[in-house]
Amino acid sequence: MRRSHEQGPSLCIIGHRTGPCEAFFPVFREEVRVTNRPGAELARRPLHFFLLADCSGSMAADGKMTALNTAVREVLPLLAETSQGNPHAQVTVRAIGFGRGAWWHVETPTDPDDLVWEDLHPGGYTDLGAALDLLAGALTVPPMEERALAPAVVLVSDGMPTDDFTDALERLLRLPWGARTVRMAVAIGQDAAYDTLTHFIGDPGLSPVTASNPEQLVMALRWATVHVARAASSLATAPPPPPRLAAAWAPGEDEDVIW
Repeated sequence: MRRSHEQGPSLCIIGHRTGPCEAFFPVFREEVRVTNRPGAELARRPLHFFLLADCSGSMAADGKMTALNTAVREVLPLLAETSQGNPHAQVTVRAIGFGRGAWWHVETPTDPDDLVWEDLHPGGYTDLGAALDLLAGALTVPPMEERALAPAVVLVSDGMPTDDFTDALERLLRLPWGARTVRMAVAIGQDAAYDTLTHFIGDPGLSPVTASNPEQLVMALRWATVHVARAASSLATAPPPPPRLAAAWAPGEDEDVIW
């Protein structure tokens, strides 16, 4: 069922809900006034957000897949707020799962307020290269609109790619729209391929955010989502992630470490 939205000026609040995560997740807000002038809605440019979700067999351990499904549901309202409060960008969501090959989990560009997230299920290998090839197929014109904003891509993974990730990334970046993508990665646990995720991001000033338990995964995915959405829509970028999320996992440093 589609939700209705009130017309008129709106306030976009980008950040996290007040709660126990507050000590680790910085709050930041931006007010954007959306006018009701004729044609204002038509002036908004598409901002395609893609989630690449690791569904390999290792994601079945310690509730990682369940935690990722929960984190995505937490992030969708944030994307909806970002879209509703931005007079220049209309955010839509798509998702690719990879495990036994790669597949579209959400193939049609969907308003985040209208998306009902169906659970992903773990099994198979870490076919990240196949996921990048599938993404590349969506970044041609058509289906990409010529006036679209830079695509935003978030990769979430807990392991090492088991297929040809490097060549697939090169193929993606040779595409005009592939080269324009704004990319961020979330590393789940100590076994994630941190160097691979850093290579995927492709920005020497940025590093993957690391989550070692379900609460951190929600925080990490929220930060990564805000970062790429704001950067792709040419708004000021999000603040650096909290040190607890940015630092690599180290044995014994956190009693709440699960992964």
